[in-house]
Amino acid sequence: MRMTSFRRSGIALAGLAVAALTLSACSSSPAETEPGDGANGSYKIGVSQFVQHPALDAATAGFKQAFDDAGIDVEWDDQNASGDQATAVTIAQSFASSDLDLVLAVATPAAQTAAQAVTDKPVLFTAVTDAVEAQLVESNEEPGGNITGTSDLAPFDEQLALLQDVVPGAKKIGIVYASGEVNSQVQVDAVTEAAGPLGLEIVTKTVTTANDIGAATEALGDVDAIYVPTDNMVVAGLASLVQVAEDKQIPVIGAEAGTVEQGAVITLGIDYTKLGYQTGEMAIKVLEGAETATMPVEVSKEFAYVVNEDAAERMGVTIPESILAEAEKV
Repeated sequence: MRMTSFRRSGIALAGLAVAALTLSACSSSPAETEPGDGANGSYKIGVSQFVQHPALDAATAGFKQAFDDAGIDVEWDDQNASGDQATAVTIAQSFASSDLDLVLAVATPAAQTAAQAVTDKPVLFTAVTDAVEAQLVESNEEPGGNITGTSDLAPFDEQLALLQDVVPGAKKIGIVYASGEVNSQVQVDAVTEAAGPLGLEIVTKTVTTANDIGAATEALGDVDAIYVPTDNMVVAGLASLVQVAEDKQIPVIGAEAGTVEQGAVITLGIDYTKLGYQTGEMAIKVLEGAETATMPVEVSKEFAYVVNEDAAERMGVTIPESILAEAEKV
């Protein structure tokens, strides 16, 4: 076994080498935003979730739970873009003109549209892979504007080592991802870099709609395993990828637990409910007067094994007993 610890804490974003990009919405000195006054002991918060799938749903639920646990009354304005960028823009524009105390953006596309439209109130994001690359913040340490939040950057090295433990002898790994998602390209680049020292070859196919996922999976050809990043389009349409993988007996390794719940074999991944909760704790601090401009982007504090034994059986995979003994099973 390469991995001696089944829970990892404090994984830093520094592991991914990306250049800091200047956010146009934050490049000039943005106006300082005042926190909501919590009139009558309550706040109004808008939630822009890019698409509905288990990971993002869990992040939103965790965010709200943080307020419930803190005994803070919130009037929620929940909006879902159903994976459509134009709808995300409309939601962001409506939030910009609404009487809200704070906005939560769930997933990179929702965060990008919120960052552009909402400039006079705090914006918190979650389930964003790289906030700098997505041009949301000036740096992870000093966001510099009215937006900050949490990253779902995965432990790529450990996940690929796990893949090799579960699929001994694997050499060629396939990845299907949406060409239009910045967060997905960041992940593919990082996985490709991590794969080199492990002797793994990465084969990729891109999609522009969920309807393309099945065909793209077929087009990966003779791969030994498939890795599914936290790509919103692919995760939302995962059933077609899993079906092809089961038919061809190709094990699927997920970047997060929701993917495993939907039919991937295993992950060492993020608990999105906890990530959302962590974001909610940050949001409460902002509403109490903390400044987003100086509140660092945070990362998941804990990773854990999650296993789908039924999926493993359908894909012809035997999970090592040492992993099963410590893993959460779905």
